[in-house]
Amino acid sequence: MRISVFGIGYVGAVTAACLCKDGHHVVAVDVNDVKVNEINDGLAPIAEPGLAPLIAEAVASGQLRATDRSEEAVHTTELSIICVGTPSRLNGSLDTRYVLKVAEEIGTAIAAKTERHHVVMRSTILPGTMVESVIPALECAAGGVAGRDFGVAYYPEFLRESTSIADYYDPGTIVFGKLDEDTITKLRSLVARIGVEPIVVDMTTAEAVKYTNNAWHALKVSFANEIGNVCKGSRIDGHEVMRILCSDKRLNISPAYLMPGFAFGGSCLPKDLRALRYKARTIDVATPVLDAAMTANEIQLDRAFHMVASTGARRLGLLGLSF
Repeated sequence: MRISVFGIGYVGAVTAACLCKDGHHVVAVDVNDVKVNEINDGLAPIAEPGLAPLIAEAVASGQLRATDRSEEAVHTTELSIICVGTPSRLNGSLDTRYVLKVAEEIGTAIAAKTERHHVVMRSTILPGTMVESVIPALECAAGGVAGRDFGVAYYPEFLRESTSIADYYDPGTIVFGKLDEDTITKLRSLVARIGVEPIVVDMTTAEAVKYTNNAWHALKVSFANEIGNVCKGSRIDGHEVMRILCSDKRLNISPAYLMPGFAFGGSCLPKDLRALRYKARTIDVATPVLDAAMTANEIQLDRAFHMVASTGARRLGLLGLSF
């Protein structure tokens, strides 16, 4: 397949190199002349184990080249992958100006193209961004309707720095956000060699999956650090505690409890969480993650009460009184 990759940053460079390794021809696009020249010289624009030889081989074989001309890249390829950055603003909101600028450039190029083109987003964007911002920008510039006149999909990346090539070929999951079936078919062919069956959902769900993954990873790091701090203050080996915790694949490292619903209760969880937080205070260890868990549980209880109260019903049925 002939593919253009917009953004020669971390995700873009790795994606382009792996696509070439799989036999595709790639045009890498970036506004940074330094990155463009590095690619064309067969050099990796970022430091990532195993990337340099892939880039060098792809350029030498003629499968990979770079340019700063968006229109030319779109006109010589059949599918464009957007991998530009989405940095944080000072207030924490997401800056999507680069994503929208590239979408407009691709849309303009599509308007002057006769054959059908496909646009795939890999940049990390908040749920709703594709539908509310990116697709309207594409349609306005292209003068057409997404899904009918050109294809669109969202393909979130789950690549870790220093292991990104291994992650590309051995992903825990592959998620496609669907608008039209034709583009999903194209994406399936791109990942056919990986051997993981893609999960196809609507684009907003795919966007939410990416953010949920990152939030979950951040929460795990902070939880492990917090437990480690409590253990260290109590002269306990926190690494051994967490190793044993992770050895339980039935309840701990599993889907158990990871389902939106009601608050936790019973005779153990609230009592033991309170006791652990008290123990941490006695050894001067802060526990913001554990504190937040209790606060979040109280909020979930209040939310459930107000959901019931807002119905105005006077006769209620309770299923399950034990907890």
